[in-house]
Amino acid sequence: MIVGLGFLIGALIGALIARKKGGNRLDILQHAAVIGVMVAILALFVNILILRFI
Repeated sequence: MIVGLGFLIGALIGALIARKKGGNRLDILQHAAVIGVMVAILALFVNILILRFI
């Protein structure tokens, strides 16, 4: 759940960054995918840490 939410938030942030820089549709899609995956991986590690300490 945390990982999916992290991906969605990261994709939204990536799309907004690319749109602000004046990118076309493919630029927006690429930024959204890359930043979404990066945030999802970070959320995965946070999820593992949370489950380890509980």
